Amino acid sequence: MGAGEDEGIGAINVTMSLFNRVHAGLESYLPEQRLFLKSDKGMRYVRLRPATQAVMIAGSSLFVGWTVIVTAIFLIDAISAGSARNQSERAELAYQDRLNQLSEERDIRAAEAQASQTRFGVAMSEVSDMQSRLLGSEERRRELETAVEVIQTTLRRVMSERDDARTQTAQLQAEMAADTGSTQTAAGRLRDMEYTVDYLTAALGRAADQRDDAYQVAEAARDEVDELEFTAALDDERNERIFAQLEEAVQVSMEPLDQMFSAAGLSTEDIVSRLQSRYQGQGGPLMPITMSSRGEPADETSVRANQILGQLDAINMRRIAAEQLPFSEPVYQRTRLSSPFGPRNGRLHAGVDLAGPVGTPLYATADGVVTVSERQNGYGLTVRIQHALGYETRYAHMSRLAVTEGQRVSRGDRIGDMGNTGRSTGSHVHYEIRRNDTPLNPMSYITAGRDVF
Repeated sequence: MGAGEDEGIGAINVTMSLFNRVHAGLESYLPEQRLFLKSDKGMRYVRLRPATQAVMIAGSSLFVGWTVIVTAIFLIDAISAGSARNQSERAELAYQDRLNQLSEERDIRAAEAQASQTRFGVAMSEVSDMQSRLLGSEERRRELETAVEVIQTTLRRVMSERDDARTQTAQLQAEMAADTGSTQTAAGRLRDMEYTVDYLTAALGRAADQRDDAYQVAEAARDEVDELEFTAALDDERNERIFAQLEEAVQVSMEPLDQMFSAAGLSTEDIVSRLQSRYQGQGGPLMPITMSSRGEPADETSVRANQILGQLDAINMRRIAAEQLPFSEPVYQRTRLSSPFGPRNGRLHAGVDLAGPVGTPLYATADGVVTVSERQNGYGLTVRIQHALGYETRYAHMSRLAVTEGQRVSRGDRIGDMGNTGRSTGSHVHYEIRRNDTPLNPMSYITAGRDVF
């Protein structure tokens, strides 16, 4: 036997000695057990050595530990999911509260505009009544002036007739003196004098009565003029308050619309002028007030009323622009912005992707005409709507089409449902806004219109 074999045998002996010591240690804690199995053929038993028992205990411990760890991970995930769900519910409640606030503000603005229109109608009615009264007083004043002129003409005629009578009397007396050497007898002269005195007395009486009547008419006219002036002062004060309220209401109604156009990066003056040109010079729905038919300049009340009418016309044009431009939201239910406007994977994403369940209603964001309602390559079921001033909106990946080509739609009309057609990874709508075929960021228009619609 060589030296190598001796070393191998020594190593085996050492290993067996170590195994025996380990076995002896396990046997002191885990003595050998026998599991007896009884059957019809007899009694048998299974020997459970200490090592076998140790392996079984170790396996059971590993299984229990793994079970505890998996359960803890599951509980942690459940707690995290509950917290995220609570956060989502709180965010949804906050969103609903914001929507309710915006709806209330919109209703308040609409009520204020309606009240302004009502107050303006009442003010115009009162202004018309006041103008009618002023015109009536002007006519009565002219009549009084005419009556005074007639009285003065009558007095001048009576005085002229008296002077003529005196002249004729003097001529007759001169002729009689030339013929008889005396003007007339004493009785004749007395009769002539009595006749002349009676005539003059009657004429002067009539003139005095006409003068007194003229004085009374003039006094009544002065009293009526004073009353009309007092009434006019009261009307002016009331009109001042009415005009101030109307001007304030017009300002309150105009500011949100101007802010909406500004937030979308649009020039209000440019939008309004381009829309006005489409009326072909008709002047819009409101016409200016004219108070004079004789070419005289308009009074201050008419000028101010025309200014308010002009402002109301401007509000009306802004409202028309807001209806015809895509400031509304394409989806009224809650959605998730899954892809914004801008570069994506080296290419321009020309719209926004709003994710939601299949069948979510989609609505027209402005008045317009449907130019496309069909299935298109890559876009799936697609709707395109042409609006005023070169604007166009596009809806893609729809599950159902509710409009046809050539159909005219209004803001808020349902045009179809959200879906997952075409090249799409999930249910959503691809929404675009283009102006003269140039893509614009839809969120700029949606955000700007939330405080108005």
